[in-house]
Amino acid sequence: MKSGSNLERVILSGKPAVTAELGPPMSADGHEVTKKANILKGFCDAANITDCQTAVVRISSIAAAVLAHREGLEPVMQMTCRDRNRIGIQADLLGAAALGLKNCLCLAGDHQKFSAAGRLKGHPGAKNVYDVDTCQLVGILKKMRDEGKQEGGDPLEVAPKFFIGASWTPMGDPIDFRPMNLLKKVNAGADFIQTQGIYDIELFRSQMDKIRNMGLHERTAILGGIIVPKSAMMLKYMDSSVAGVSVPKALIDRMNKAKEAAGDDKKKARELQEAEGIKLTVELIHQVLETPGIRGVHIQAIEWETAIEGIVKDAGLYPRPIFETE
Repeated sequence: MKSGSNLERVILSGKPAVTAELGPPMSADGHEVTKKANILKGFCDAANITDCQTAVVRISSIAAAVLAHREGLEPVMQMTCRDRNRIGIQADLLGAAALGLKNCLCLAGDHQKFSAAGRLKGHPGAKNVYDVDTCQLVGILKKMRDEGKQEGGDPLEVAPKFFIGASWTPMGDPIDFRPMNLLKKVNAGADFIQTQGIYDIELFRSQMDKIRNMGLHERTAILGGIIVPKSAMMLKYMDSSVAGVSVPKALIDRMNKAKEAAGDDKKKARELQEAEGIKLTVELIHQVLETPGIRGVHIQAIEWETAIEGIVKDAGLYPRPIFETE
């Protein structure tokens, strides 16, 4: 047992793990975090607490993770390389461990210009850090946990015990390099992997064939990522604008058909598309879990936490196993 976290225990039990996502607010209102935590609690084994996703200033992932933890939702604290150097990263990791956090997902972080491409002004002129990359960040956590040493070699009297995660984009470009990208993260010490959103099951399975041939599925727990679609427009956007996401035309057509069934009734069109999106998500969950080498699913219902309960129940993944954590 590396961390004693609930997520680690579920994965070790052999049961399919379920993780979700909680995005902190762009304000100092901690109630928004606790409200979302209580919506998700009981329907996932742990929930990612995002680290200023889309490069927008929000409540920090550590603070939001502690708030969620107090509500009984196990957090997966995200840690990006964008905003901290290796000193700041290690200080935050020690602080997070001291506050009782047990899971950490290592990410590069969205570029600071990302937010300015949407409705928000963001901070496109901010200076990114990237003192270390994602693989190096994973290695720092592993060294702190397993060797009881800082990255520079100084000893830690009390080592942080984290279940270490990283992300993987199976269908990113260049696609032939994707297995090697995962290999680097596994070699660095990633205990679990959450993938980018999967819609093209056949393409994903072809990538997983390569992963199994490399034996990586035996060295880390891979959770297939699924982004819950709300509309045909959302699927079109992800297919054209989100790196590493490939959406088959048949799925977009299916969502369009749901929209067209409402005629000119915009409210009904939204409701029908959301219902179809949930149905599609459940189907994708089954297909992902049937893929050899997959140990669970990471369900991303972006600012739609209320959808998780129905999805998990409809997918036959409720109730969730409960383990006593250390």
